Amino acid sequence: MKTFNDIYEAMRKEKYSESIQPLPKNFLQEVSEYFREKKEFISKENDMFSEAALKNKKKFENAVSSFRDLIRIRKRKILNLGFVASEVGISKRDFENLLSFEKDLFEEIVKSLERAEKNLQEEMNGKENEHKHQLVRFTEDIPEFLDVEGNTVGPFKKGEIANLEAEIVDILKKDKRVEVLEID
Repeated sequence: MKTFNDIYEAMRKEKYSESIQPLPKNFLQEVSEYFREKKEFISKENDMFSEAALKNKKKFENAVSSFRDLIRIRKRKILNLGFVASEVGISKRDFENLLSFEKDLFEEIVKSLERAEKNLQEEMNGKENEHKHQLVRFTEDIPEFLDVEGNTVGPFKKGEIANLEAEIVDILKKDKRVEVLEID
């Protein structure tokens, strides 16, 4: 199980190094267990104002603060890493040091940056940025449905206005379920 010193030391190493530091695979589970046990211990203490109780509470608060700092520092590094990866690629060593949720975050950041770069190139090359979304008003109630990426959209009431993907608008327009709103 992790201790306050382990959490603080991980935060300190992360703070003073340029690259993302490796953490044990079960780091998050052990920290979670430490927090749970500390909360239980603090809540069971009889005299909440005793010196020992106050010391334990302060140690717990410091551990939570150090953990939040650790995660915040790692997120900032992941943002920077995503930017570098979208421009020049990524070092395998850096990617291996990411926790599983951090890898997901990193991949989403890189995808967003690549999409932005593609849109920039299209606009720079004079291509009119095709309207990928259109503003519509529903002419009847529509139950929820899946968009082209499989995400749930809706439900919508008659008269509601929404900004939908052009492909979906085309389908709904053919069925006369929406009217497209023109924006000047």
